[in-house]
Amino acid sequence: MTQSLSPAKIRSFQPGDLSLLLSLNSAAVPAVNELSAEDMLDLVNQSLECLVALLDDTPVGMLLCFGEGADYASPNYRWLSDRFEHFAYTDRIFVDDTQRGQKIGDALYSELFNRMAGTGRCFTCEVNERPPNPGSLRFHSRLGFEEIGRADNGATSVIYMRRDPEPAR
Repeated sequence: MTQSLSPAKIRSFQPGDLSLLLSLNSAAVPAVNELSAEDMLDLVNQSLECLVALLDDTPVGMLLCFGEGADYASPNYRWLSDRFEHFAYTDRIFVDDTQRGQKIGDALYSELFNRMAGTGRCFTCEVNERPPNPGSLRFHSRLGFEEIGRADNGATSVIYMRRDPEPAR
């Protein structure tokens, strides 16, 4: 577990986290898509990393990341897979609305960057443009992500972003 400028502690997902994280995921819709418990567990089990932010031992946020070669039908994952051979794709990141402003998202990404340091993996994500998510776009830009493409998927449109790999520490 690590600690950063945020009061949150970050650790890997544990099965007991599921019900609370599922509720937080639902509260974050439409920034992320709705998931059933079975779907979330399937994603966690396929993930490269699933990091959980804790305050007082209670989950308050999550970052779910895939590497190349995952069996994931997401059009966003496929778009990135077609363009990068070695990457860490943030499929979703969310923080409890009542805990916003405490740098919890920064702490989740800091731990991901630390865990991926020296692997040569670039960091990728997408941010909704429709429905708009300007807060996420500002957040990811502040962390060093840059726009690399866009896609219009009908009801939604997204901006794809990339950040360079972390050097070995």
